[in-house]
Amino acid sequence: MWKVELVSQAKKAFKELPQNTAKTLRLLLEDLEMNGYQRHNWPNFSKLKDSIYHCHLEKGRPTYVACWRVFKNEKLIEVYYAGTHEKAPY
Repeated sequence: MWKVELVSQAKKAFKELPQNTAKTLRLLLEDLEMNGYQRHNWPNFSKLKDSIYHCHLEKGRPTYVACWRVFKNEKLIEVYYAGTHEKAPY
């Protein structure tokens, strides 16, 4: 099991997501906790940089994404962004 945390920006954004997207993010958080940071079963999953990953939560206009960083030594996954693709920090 991995520990999964939402940083403050992601917590705030979570409250503002459309209901279906928020539900999808909850499912992603559960999947990350149970199965780790490499989630090839999620749409557009990719490694962005060393220990930084992302995937799409909802396609369309706008497209919603989640980004997370991994601290392997601590078995910690830190979700630092959840929101539209246009504003994603990558």
